[in-house]
Amino acid sequence: MNQQHNCDVLIIGSGAAGLTLALHLAQNAEVIILSKGPVNEGSTYYAQGGIAAVFDENDSITSHVSDTLISGAGLCDEDIVQYTAENAKACLEWLIDQGVSFDQESNDNGDVRYHLTREGGHSHRRILHAADATGQAVQTTLVSRVKQHSRIKLFERYNAIDLICSPSTSKSASKESEGKNECVGAYIWNRNSEKVESIHAKKTILATGGASKVYQYTSNPDVASGDGVAMAWRAGCRVANMEFNQFHPTCLFHPDAGTFLLTEALRGEGALLRRPDGSRFMPSFDEREELAPRDIVARAIDFEMKRLGVDCMYLDISHKSDDFIKQHFPNIVEKTASLGIDITKHPMPVVPAAHYTCGGVMINKKGQTDITNLYAIGEVAYTGLHGANRMASNSLLECLVFARATAFDIAGTIDTVQPPITLPAWDESRVTDSDEEVVIQHNWHELRLFMWDYVGIVRTTKRLERALHRVELLQKEIQDYYRNFRVTNNLLELRNLVQVAELIIRCAMERKESRGLHYTLDYPELEENPSITVLTPKT
Repeated sequence: MNQQHNCDVLIIGSGAAGLTLALHLAQNAEVIILSKGPVNEGSTYYAQGGIAAVFDENDSITSHVSDTLISGAGLCDEDIVQYTAENAKACLEWLIDQGVSFDQESNDNGDVRYHLTREGGHSHRRILHAADATGQAVQTTLVSRVKQHSRIKLFERYNAIDLICSPSTSKSASKESEGKNECVGAYIWNRNSEKVESIHAKKTILATGGASKVYQYTSNPDVASGDGVAMAWRAGCRVANMEFNQFHPTCLFHPDAGTFLLTEALRGEGALLRRPDGSRFMPSFDEREELAPRDIVARAIDFEMKRLGVDCMYLDISHKSDDFIKQHFPNIVEKTASLGIDITKHPMPVVPAAHYTCGGVMINKKGQTDITNLYAIGEVAYTGLHGANRMASNSLLECLVFARATAFDIAGTIDTVQPPITLPAWDESRVTDSDEEVVIQHNWHELRLFMWDYVGIVRTTKRLERALHRVELLQKEIQDYYRNFRVTNNLLELRNLVQVAELIIRCAMERKESRGLHYTLDYPELEENPSITVLTPKT
């Protein structure tokens, strides 16, 4: 019999969305947060740029909404964009109250205010930031607050395996939820003991982040393996817009750099993109030049690299003063210096890398999915905010806004959910320890390589068909492996990545146009009446 834990609220994921939700709920609920690795090893911690909100008297919510809609290339949900922009400032003020210290500056009159930077797609300076390590400031502050709270338990080094669902039993089950499944918890794998356990929860929230690890080159940490999307799909949730995977234009290109991202704030403060000969190329692609939305900049870099047959382009901020560069980008200065690059004198080699999953599990404004008592927030979710391309610094904002909205809904409904029950035991009586781990490694590398080659920045129908054929073969191999061997971290992540890859490919094949982050040579034009791409699991 596997060990069972009980709580009011299970939050799967420990980034900005999950931690924010936990802190909003902990006064009235017993909360467990599941963290796949060390609690800081997630995308939030590595976010450099900042968080968008209207703090400048010359800016407006209307402008923030307009910029987001333009970046989203006609596929944003306008109601959701308006809702997010309207709630942005209050959510940032809550974050400040938690202890996050955003950069400040003094004006000519000596008045102190927040320093606001500008990034691609924004028409005003509206990005609050903590130097060039905003995510680190947010993550460490929220983790500190969580660890101080007696009603929040943090389970580090635990993988969620699958959600546990049963017919709805909530006392307040509405006509909408009649006949729907209800989430009652999850099976989890304790990476410390290498044992499968379970958690019963009245409410379960997916806050697992994105799926960019499905690509060979990514700016994301290793934990970004699409776990939440895959688990929700297997449980019966719809997903939307998975074809829109954002490739960040400027990942540092160096054999020892790992996945180090060069924040868009560099271009917001005047950095220029150059060819190897030093000439600029963005003016030839877009009138907004370096501050064009990310999809345009990434395609421009990709085009120039292929046209010239070179490995990278260059990002140059050396025309700014040394003091300015060191003050605004201390972490980038330190990292590049460790690799022998002095960015006050020389440009930085850059390439695009998979960065953000704009689609995800479909939710409403309260964070609710298709399954009763199952919610999704943050990058794992499709809210309608990002459309066909996420605007810079709207990602952490989405985490904060929808964590708060979800908290309101849970606080008002949690008393209607049944008390702890005994969950079905995990059955591993017919599996053995694997002696063929090399199979997992081989499949892992094959998947990420063909996703990069066939489902990357520029696509064709033939490439997508090839990718789908390969992913279907891999699914059969991995499912057979999963049935016969005990789970491991690599097996669980690969199982989820292959499922997410299929969803990305299928969404891409359904879109017969080029829009935002989805660009195909076979359908280069825009459709007149675009709609979101929705996939529904077979029942």
